[in-house]
Amino acid sequence: MSKKIKIGTVGIGLMGSSIATCLLASGHFVTALTNNIREKEGAIKRIDEFLQQLKAEELIDEEPAEVLKKLHITDQYSALKDHAVVIESVVENITEKRKVFAQLETVLTPDTLIGSNTSAIPVTLLQAEMQNPQRLFGIHWAEPAHLTRFMEIICGDQSDIQLAEKFSRLAESWGKEPSLIRKDIRGFIANRVMYAMLREAFYLVENGYATIEDVDRSLRNDLGYWITFAGPFRFMDLTGIPAYLAVMNDLFPDLCNDTKVPATIERLVKEGGKGVRNQQGFYTYSEDTARHWEKLFMEFSFEIRKLAGKYPQDAGEHI
Repeated sequence: MSKKIKIGTVGIGLMGSSIATCLLASGHFVTALTNNIREKEGAIKRIDEFLQQLKAEELIDEEPAEVLKKLHITDQYSALKDHAVVIESVVENITEKRKVFAQLETVLTPDTLIGSNTSAIPVTLLQAEMQNPQRLFGIHWAEPAHLTRFMEIICGDQSDIQLAEKFSRLAESWGKEPSLIRKDIRGFIANRVMYAMLREAFYLVENGYATIEDVDRSLRNDLGYWITFAGPFRFMDLTGIPAYLAVMNDLFPDLCNDTKVPATIERLVKEGGKGVRNQQGFYTYSEDTARHWEKLFMEFSFEIRKLAGKYPQDAGEHI
């Protein structure tokens, strides 16, 4: 596929705007569909800010104003009819996503690839009512989507593996290092591993073994040191496999396997907690410190991207 193909996006919220930015920065003409055209100016402002960030970090050569000329925002599905790829990024709800796919299939050609930005919904469920389910894939992005290298491409039971591989090659041209999940499974790779970690973290806190601060400190200073350089299997290779077998035999029976949602997060959400977005989270924030944490997270994201680029996954194969 040419880098200059037209790509459509559906949804222009924070994540949708970030996805559109990634595609624009990669040279595509982007048509962004919204169900509320009054959101247009706000989305343009967000995308411009994201492009300004990329320009400041020398990740794009063009001026943001020139890149923005490749963006068209509309509330008409018919505007997507000649696009080669469409990425849906609406709310994480099966019913709402199916409504979008039904509308898309009235205007798209049967060979147009469709990606659904989802964090956990099984792709097979999303395909259930489609006319051409073989061209639908889950596309799991990480925030900020215009910056991170992470992407998971997930096949449903009816997905065409050759089209999945085509999608994967295209994602590489967006600056991603995509992983292909060949069999549908809820949560995919990263979320299954992350939520297993979160379950254990809550277990340690709620049962008095450690504070929230202590759990964060340990993971920052151990897992955080090596995970960008090596995934878990490479790390075991580097540090000696037999020791992990011994620890697994001792530790696995003692790990938390509770299927209930932790009471701590359930209570926090019930009280209205959203984290830095409303200064109500696991930590205490003022409006100023919340904004400062968001700024630091963005700065860190740029720096970690550079570090990961210096040590790609196959770095050790190039002697």
